[in-house]
This record gives sequence, C-alpha cells and structure tokens, in this order.
Amino acid sequence: MPENLPADSELPGVDVFICTADPTKEPVLEVMNTVLSAMSLDYPPEKLSVYLSDDGGATVTLYAIKEACGFARVWVPFCRKYGVKTICPDAFFSSFGDDERLIFRGNEFMNEEENIKAAYEVFKKNVEKASSVEGSVRMDRPPYIEVIHDDKESKLPQLVYVSRERRPSSPHRFKAGALNALLRVSGVMSNAPYMLVLDCDMYCNDPSSAKQAMCFHLDQNISTTLSYVQFPQTFYNVSKNDIYDAQSRSAYKNKYQGMDGVGGTVCAGTGYYLKKEALYSTPINQDNMTTLFLKAQSEYKWESQLYQSEESLQEAEEKFGASRKFINSLNDQRNERQNVLCDEMIDEAKTLASCTFEENTRWGKEIGYSYNSLLESSYTGYLLHSKGWKSVYLYPKRPCFLGCSTIDMKDALVQLMKWASGLVQVGLSKYSPFTYGLMSKMPLVQNMCYGYFMFSHFLSIPCFLYGIVPPLCFLSGTPVFPKVTSPWFALFTTIFLSSLAQHLYEVMSSGGNLRTWWNEQRIWIIKTVTACLFGCLDVLMKWLGVAKANFSGV
Repeated sequence: MPENLPADSELPGVDVFICTADPTKEPVLEVMNTVLSAMSLDYPPEKLSVYLSDDGGATVTLYAIKEACGFARVWVPFCRKYGVKTICPDAFFSSFGDDERLIFRGNEFMNEEENIKAAYEVFKKNVEKASSVEGSVRMDRPPYIEVIHDDKESKLPQLVYVSRERRPSSPHRFKAGALNALLRVSGVMSNAPYMLVLDCDMYCNDPSSAKQAMCFHLDQNISTTLSYVQFPQTFYNVSKNDIYDAQSRSAYKNKYQGMDGVGGTVCAGTGYYLKKEALYSTPINQDNMTTLFLKAQSEYKWESQLYQSEESLQEAEEKFGASRKFINSLNDQRNERQNVLCDEMIDEAKTLASCTFEENTRWGKEIGYSYNSLLESSYTGYLLHSKGWKSVYLYPKRPCFLGCSTIDMKDALVQLMKWASGLVQVGLSKYSPFTYGLMSKMPLVQNMCYGYFMFSHFLSIPCFLYGIVPPLCFLSGTPVFPKVTSPWFALFTTIFLSSLAQHLYEVMSSGGNLRTWWNEQRIWIIKTVTACLFGCLDVLMKWLGVAKANFSGV
C-alpha cells in the first residue's frame, strides 16, 4: 500500500548499482537505456543516486553515460509530467509502448513526444557511432570516478561513473568485487541506506518499484530483520512457446513463491532492493564499532573511553579497511545525498576503488558480497538467511524489471552450466545446507529449499544413465522395467505419472498450457543431461585440480 508511505521528504535514500564489463558483449546503448530507466524511477530525485560500474574501463562507456545524462534532462521530466510507466526510452518508442502512447493522445503530448523521439534518435546515433570505434576494454588501469550529474536544481538523480582499478597482478573478483567497490564508493558519496542492484540488460519497467519495495522495508513489523525485497526476472524477448524455458517459470512462479513463505527466497542477482546494513552485520547483534569510533571524535570524552574507542577503530579498520570516512558513513546514512563535487571526496572514492584497499580486510568474507562462489548474489543471500536475515519475494502484475534473455541453445546451456557449477560448489563446501545450514539461524524448511537448489543438479547422473542403460539393455535383450504382472509395476507407474501430474498442475495453475508443459519437459531433459551434468563435472575437476575456476561471462 504505497499510499501509506511517509512523505517524499521522509523516504530513505536509494543507491542504484548497475554493472557492465565489456561493451562488445553488452551493447552500450542497452546499458544506457537501463541507466535512463533507473534515473526515471518515481522516487524523490534528491534521494536517488545511480552508479554505473564499468569493469571494462572503456572510453565509449564513459562517453555514452555523458550523452545519456544529456538526454535524461528531457526524458525524465517528460516521464514524470505524464506519468509514463514504460520509462525505458528504447521500449517506449517501440511496439512495447504503443498502448501507453495511445492513452496520452493529445496535441501537447504528441508534440513533446515527437521532439523527445528526435532527441533520442540523435543520442542513439551518437552512441552507436562511438561504439563502432571506441569499444576496447582496458585490462590494466588506475581507478577512475567521475560525477556525471549532481546539480540538485535540475531535479535529476545523482549520476556517477565508476571504473575501479584493475591490475593483472591483483585478483579482480568480477561482479562481486564490482558491487563491493560500489558499496564503498557510494558510502562516501550518497550513503543511502538501501540499494537496488540491476544487471546492465535489465531495465526498469515500472517507476513505482522503489516505493513498492519500501512498503516492506519500512514496515515496522518486519523491517528489523528484512534484508532484501526480490522481484522476479522477466524477459521481453521470449517467444510465446518459450522452447528454451528462458522465463524459468517453474522457479519464479512456484519455487520462489514457496520459499517466500518460509523466510525468504534465493537472491536472483538482479532486481532486488537490499538494506546495506545486512551486508555488514547480523540482524540481532548489531556492530557497534563505528558508534564507538564516532564517540572518540569528541574532545570531551574521558581518557578511558578514548582508549576503548581507539581499540574499536583498529578493529573496524581490520574489517572494513583503512578509510575513516567510510567507517564513519556506516552509522551516518543520510536521507539526503552529500556534496560530492570536492576533489577530496573523489580522491577518497578512488582509494576505496583501488585493488589494494581490500588487502588484510574482511571484504568478500564477512563483509559485503562473498568471493567464495561464482554466483555472488545467490551465495550472499544464502549467507544472509543463515545469519537470521529475512527476505520478501514480490511478484506484481506488471513486471517491474524486464531483461533480454538468451535466444539460442548454446547461450542457454552455458549460462545454466555456470549456475549449476556455482550452486554445486557451495553445496559441497563447508557452507553446505546439510552442515552449515543446519547449525545456522535459518528455518529448517528454508534450508531444505536451498539444499534442493544446490543438489538437484545431481539428477543429471541418473538421467544420463537413463539415456544409456535402457538402449544397451534393449540390444542385449535384458529387461529393465518391471513387467505389467509384477507388483512393482503399480509403484513404478504411480511415481512416474504423479511426477508428470505435479508438473502439469504447476504449469496450468501459473497460466501455462499443455504446450508449455511439453516444452518444459523436453528442455528439462536436454538441460539436465548437458549443462547440469557438465556443471557437476566442472566442480569435480576443480576439486581434483584439473581445471581452474572460469569466470568467463560472469
């Protein structure tokens, strides 16, 4: 019930984190549309900041975000004036925006729309032209941070470009490292208590998503233990038949809904509003080190208190790194963004985005996103739940976020193999739901759900044998299945048919049909004996030391 939210001036700040890595694999224009949609959220602009992490350090990305900022000066006011819901410009000017444009028909609207469409075409042409000549990725570079926009008078959100330091001699940590760097940089710039994480190809499709999430984060009954509000991943380029099951309907419409009732669902890696505090502490034993440090700054404290505070400061630096401004920000999350136009603040942010800052700290271990898995968000969400944090799964009628899914079998299988490898790796580690999870603060049923996601990929082994053994037995004349007269036949048939009936019920109850059911049955077998099997083998090869972790495409 967004109408029950406090006034805009009393809403907490939100930092939007968008990560991109390679302009050749992630089209720059698509990334900028995600940035523009985030800037157009229905949220007080002075409480909203958008950060783009460019892990490629590409010149074209920096150029494009400056062009996007120029276009945002006309696009964002246009969306707010008419209450536009399709706030991604590329979608609005395509067939996806046809119905909405019909609603606003009128001379004034049509004239403004025509002018803005012309401005978008110029912006689009400039970005595409730059992409064709400046798309190189720099693998060895210093940190670079630039505030693209911070003029509060223009009623636009703050826009910041972040390219963290990258050196061949230092571990890069990929998306988890990028998110941790954004946590620190945003801490000394805007310092909002909440953040929205978006993949660069997952644009905002409903401007009200932030206020929908705040309905839960600001609910006094659950806010003290609520870590994140997860929205489903929905894709705009999936065909009606969805032969590759790109929508993952079984997960997002059934399994995630079930987990929502037992403590919270898996963190999907994009489209979630997270309370930053959850990445730094537990919901019960709050970390008071930064409070003690702030007390130490007063010149009117007793000597004994000062000594204890210096001890606490040293302990905090061992955890968070040697940045007093960042440590100070942990207990000073404001509703208004700070003035970041000073050189001192930018220099501090560059230090926080350097390769050496995390050395001898707890970043990636106890603080921020974990570095122990390829699936940084899902694994971090699992750790949050194990500490006692809860989460909420929100599935509105209008998709709040829309993305571009894989469109061929190869990409779909490679993506699933990466997921399978990451989940199985966690399941077989010391953080397994069967050991660590049982001893944690996570409810038993929720822990069992995590166990299902981590170990269900081992179904690939019996499915693989099922595809090999029966044909070989058929050639040799050896019976495999029970005869009709056998008492085991009834049991075999019951289990087989009940499994098919359960899946059919899930499909029909979530808006699917018989064709959907058949397509999912078919692609499930294909994915199980390929991507899931190779994901399990990948973990085995890494354990044996035959192969190294491959972060390609992460």
